[in-house]
Order: sequence, then structure tokens, then C-alpha cells
Amino acid sequence: MTKGYRTSSHSVFRIEIHIVWITKYRYKVLQDDVAVRTRDLIRRICTEESAEILSGVVSSDHVHILASLDPSTSVSKLLQQLKGKTSRLLQQEFPHLRKRYWGQHLWARGYFAVSAGNVSSEMIEEYIAHHFEHEEQQNDTFTIEP
Repeated sequence: MTKGYRTSSHSVFRIEIHIVWITKYRYKVLQDDVAVRTRDLIRRICTEESAEILSGVVSSDHVHILASLDPSTSVSKLLQQLKGKTSRLLQQEFPHLRKRYWGQHLWARGYFAVSAGNVSSEMIEEYIAHHFEHEEQQNDTFTIEP
């Protein structure tokens, strides 16, 4: 099997997503012990959700992660778990966060997510277009192989 691919009982996959989310009001609260605990919680939650962290960084007001997701895990479900659990646990463990975020929302609404990988959309389109050479179906974007 090619390096970098993950397997499950019935599939081979490589689904890599770059995810970014920010603290509410961009407050720089992810420092020192809070940053270390945030990193540890994110690692644990990703393991629970079958997401493998390829790289990541906890900055003072946002988090970047490049993760390999299992096909059964949606990006929105992963972020719901990451943001929800970390917010609750961090505010329980660090009283100064509870005072700053009295509404119990540590993270801003939303997130940024983009797929990543070695194959671009253009490369896939080129492969599909030249998968077979058949004149009358060449202009169609979704065809049937003869």
C-alpha cells in the first residue's frame, strides 16, 4: 500500500483536512497551561473520533490542525466535538476563562476547513477526461465508459 493511506476493514482512504477555529472575540487566552491543556484535549478527542493529527499548532487566539479523517467522520461532527468538549473542560479547569466567557462559549462561531492532498481538482478532472477516448462523450462532464 502507498505510504500515507489509511485502511479500515473495507476501505483504503486518505482524507486530509486543514481546520482552523478561533477564540471568541479573538481573545489571546490560549497561553501557558491553557494552551498545553487545549493541545492535550484536542489530541484525545481526535483519537476518540478516529481522526489522526498530521500537524497542528495552538496559537494564542486560534488553533490550526491538519488532520486525516476516517470516512465515517464528518468535518462538522469533529469540530462539534472539538469545540464543545474543549470549551466545557477548559472553563471547568481554568476559572479565569469562566469569568472572561460568562456565556460559556470559549470559541467563536464557525470554523475554516479545506481539503488537502497531493492530487488537485484539476488533476482529477484531467484523469477523468482522459480515462477513455470517445469523441461523442468528450464534452459531457459526467459520462459513462463505453
